[in-house]
Amino acid sequence: MTQAIIFDMDGTLFQTDKILEVSLDDVFSRLRSLNKWNTDTPIDQYRKILGVPLPKVWEKLLPQHSDEERAKVDAYFLERLIENIRSGKGALYPNVKEVFRYLKENNYSIYIASNGLTDYLNTIVSYYHLDRWVTETFSIQQIQSLNKSDLVHRIVKKYGITTGAVVGDRLSDINAAKDNGLVSIGCNFDFALEDELSQADVVIDDLIDLQSIIHVLNE
Repeated sequence: MTQAIIFDMDGTLFQTDKILEVSLDDVFSRLRSLNKWNTDTPIDQYRKILGVPLPKVWEKLLPQHSDEERAKVDAYFLERLIENIRSGKGALYPNVKEVFRYLKENNYSIYIASNGLTDYLNTIVSYYHLDRWVTETFSIQQIQSLNKSDLVHRIVKKYGITTGAVVGDRLSDINAAKDNGLVSIGCNFDFALEDELSQADVVIDDLIDLQSIIHVLNE
């Protein structure tokens, strides 16, 4: 029996808000300099849809721009995110490393399944040395449907996972767990919404809570 814990990244392991605003402002400052945007950076609008795959983000934030312009914005945003991570402006949530260490010591396999892009995720994993515990990191870029449930299914199939949980802060994480026969653990963190968390099997306020509940999740 393979037991696994599959974690979301943004708003679950990584405090995205610490680099989100500055990176997004970099993007829209550039657009303003090119006369392709003339109002404030839509940070509040982005916060409401955080966790949505980036192609859909730009459709929402830049509805009047062409697909080609959105692709350029997407590439520049990724550059700024990575640079801000590498310069130390981001942070993990409290107790990430402690919980990962505990899970590995108790024979759980750890995976990351995120709507973030591959290079962005790999930068976080590398910068914080999470690869000491994480078996593999999966990006929504690997799934044509851009559906989190399909991404989690790929992990389940590849590693023969029979029991475990998906830990995340948004409804897509909760649904991904349920669609794959896993326990859903909702994180009541920065970007979580109460009506979404109410659909999770378990809700935690700190990752350290996993240590006290993990052994009874599959009973």
